[in-house]
Amino acid sequence: MTIRRPSASRTPRLLAATVVLGGLLAGTAAPALAATPARMAPRVAAPAETPATVTVTGTGRASAAPDLAILSVGVEATGGTAKEAMAAQNTAAEALLGVLREQGIAERDVRTDSLSLSPVYTQNTAGENKVTAYQAGQSFSVKVRDIDRTGQVIGAVNDATKDVGRINGVVFDVADPSALRVKACEAAYQDAYDKAAQHARLSGHRLGRLVSLSEGESVRPGLGAAPGIAAAESSLPLAPGEIEEQVTVSAVFELL
Repeated sequence: MTIRRPSASRTPRLLAATVVLGGLLAGTAAPALAATPARMAPRVAAPAETPATVTVTGTGRASAAPDLAILSVGVEATGGTAKEAMAAQNTAAEALLGVLREQGIAERDVRTDSLSLSPVYTQNTAGENKVTAYQAGQSFSVKVRDIDRTGQVIGAVNDATKDVGRINGVVFDVADPSALRVKACEAAYQDAYDKAAQHARLSGHRLGRLVSLSEGESVRPGLGAAPGIAAAESSLPLAPGEIEEQVTVSAVFELL
């Protein structure tokens, strides 16, 4: 085998070619590396602006003629002993309940509100308080669904219970207040909407969507009761008047 060595004159030329080729390769790679895009930082979304709002309160009222009278009636009897007082009270209460049935009052419309028995004290000449009698009483709540007959029912109670009868008061109402409440709610919302629209117009905005709505407690400013009177004075004229339902709402609207 014969091994041929490169001549001395060719060696410098080979080295020069190698250096030139390496430079070309390096020059080609540099732009490629420079062209590689840098890693982009994540974009942060700008916080959304909180829309302007207006908070208003609306009040709505609705009224109707009453169709129900609620009587507070009772009996009160006195006896020398607790047993005697309770017996007299029982007799008077049975008479009262009996006349209510005769007047066509349904059992579901009569309810016992209270029952009491208490001693009656008398002060003697020595300044001492001693029990001299007992007083027993019972009160009832009676619904009269035909209010035109309210005076008639009171007169019948008076005749049946005599001096031991009591008329503690009368309240007029509507048997089904739901329809009255619906009308009051509608009026309350309309009042709130009108107020919000006015504020939007005055501030140079347009009224946007409803954000929230809350309702307060309903009140009955029209409900009233006659003062307590003795049964013997049951001829007192009655004026039912009107029943009013009042509703308040709080609303929040956007302003555009």
